[in-house]
Amino acid sequence: MSPELLESMRVVALPTKSNFRGVTYREVALFKGVAGWGEFSPFLEYDAKECVPWLQSAIASATESAPKLFRKKVKVNGTIPAVNEKAEIETIVNSFPGVTTFKVKVGDNLSEDIARLLQVKSLSPKAKLRIDVNGSWSVMEAIDNLKAIYESVGEIEYVEQPCATVEELCELKEKLPFSIKIAGDEVIRKAADPFKVELAGAVDILVLKVQPLGGIQRAHKLAKHFGLPIVISSALESAVGINYGLQLAASFAELSFDCGLGTGSLLKADVANLPIVDGEITLGNIEPDFTGLEVSPERYQWWKNRVLATTEMMK
Repeated sequence: MSPELLESMRVVALPTKSNFRGVTYREVALFKGVAGWGEFSPFLEYDAKECVPWLQSAIASATESAPKLFRKKVKVNGTIPAVNEKAEIETIVNSFPGVTTFKVKVGDNLSEDIARLLQVKSLSPKAKLRIDVNGSWSVMEAIDNLKAIYESVGEIEYVEQPCATVEELCELKEKLPFSIKIAGDEVIRKAADPFKVELAGAVDILVLKVQPLGGIQRAHKLAKHFGLPIVISSALESAVGINYGLQLAASFAELSFDCGLGTGSLLKADVANLPIVDGEITLGNIEPDFTGLEVSPERYQWWKNRVLATTEMMK
């Protein structure tokens, strides 16, 4: 990272509306370059090596011109965290106006998962449902749980990362007694070299998240390499990162699935507003407002040290 880009760094802490996989504040580092703002926001537990593609994405966003875009608006899905209070679920569903697809986090407790799915279905009966397991099931758990969900809830658009490894996903597809599409996220996102992962027979859909995959150009190379249908999703970013994800989505001539880029609705505060209107978000030119959101000097230094350590890993 250039000294000029590092000098531009601002760090904010964005409160979430609910506990999202243990996150109640999303800390984000932002950089301003010749092309605008870029975001670096790997989760706090990631080491410097795992942070490398996230920093590459931030640099690309801040310094490279936008790709050719095929649309100005992107259809998004609603995202439902693993919460169980009915009032909270209803509030979250209502925060995604006009969406026709909901991705529901599952995997911790089957009965609670089914209840959550049924409530979302009752609140939005015409919407498609997809579920995200984050790789937490064994093969046999996935078979049993998917069967129970199908019998209780009905058709699911796809299940995202039901098991952790390629080998488990292949076994699952062989043993499933019914047909359901499987999407792969962590299986490439957390791979040391995703281009060396063999996905044939493991997944039907590829989840692309622009930050952890190293930016728009590298995400396109991965999409071309695997040749699978894609869905663009987020990593719970600020509006800066979401807008970069929207650029990725808009840079594909065809999109078969609503994109998981509406997660700004899960934040209590953000650096800019990217509203969902009739289930879509319009791409914008983001100029962040940092008022009341910047972190303490100690946290700023922590992020600066993190950026420097990650930069060293890129050499």
